[in-house]
Amino acid sequence: MYAFDLGCTGYRRAFEIQQLAQAFVLRGGGDILLLLEHPPTVTLGKNSGQENLPPNLAAMWGTPVDVVHSTRGGNITCHFPGQLVAYPIVNLKKRTGGVRAYVNDVEETAIRTVQHFGIEAARKAGFPGVWVGNSKIASLGIAVQRHVTLHGLAMNVNRDLSLFNIITPCGLDGVTATSVQREQTGPPACMAEVKSRFLEAFCQVFEQAQPPLQTAEDCEALLAVQA
Repeated sequence: MYAFDLGCTGYRRAFEIQQLAQAFVLRGGGDILLLLEHPPTVTLGKNSGQENLPPNLAAMWGTPVDVVHSTRGGNITCHFPGQLVAYPIVNLKKRTGGVRAYVNDVEETAIRTVQHFGIEAARKAGFPGVWVGNSKIASLGIAVQRHVTLHGLAMNVNRDLSLFNIITPCGLDGVTATSVQREQTGPPACMAEVKSRFLEAFCQVFEQAQPPLQTAEDCEALLAVQA
């Protein structure tokens, strides 16, 4: 298994990297976990979400926001600096339980991650993602092609969640967002620590030896060699 920190990467570029990683896995390479943040972006999933997107988004936000039609499942969501995005590129043929078990394990990874910061989170039946009470701390949207996963999970870390105020998150009226920093007590968690804890929890849940968290340059080098 490989793990890479891509820093803050645009949504479209991150998807290109996912596709390269998927091709690497399909050729027999190890699974890959990509950890990153996105600049302000609103994505629409396979279930659309256009109806939950205000026509004057940029004016409401004050600066440009990228809007992308994604190949992931789900409805509308948003990404921004201060939100941890995790894209596991995993060969499901090497695991048992199929997509349902995979989704459960990704959610479990987020639950264990926030638990480290004193936050009790849980699943909510019928609503993918991870919740703290009635507020969503992590959203989930995946795709599977030729038994290899794409897309993944977005977990809010910083306090500023204002972009969520402009859309209808996941197309669910009345849903509020929360974050690690909003729910924890004590000093606010930094992104680097959350990434480290997420990687640790992911390897525990997926029963993988924990690899070093390598850089975006390392990722590009690996995938370029294999291309």
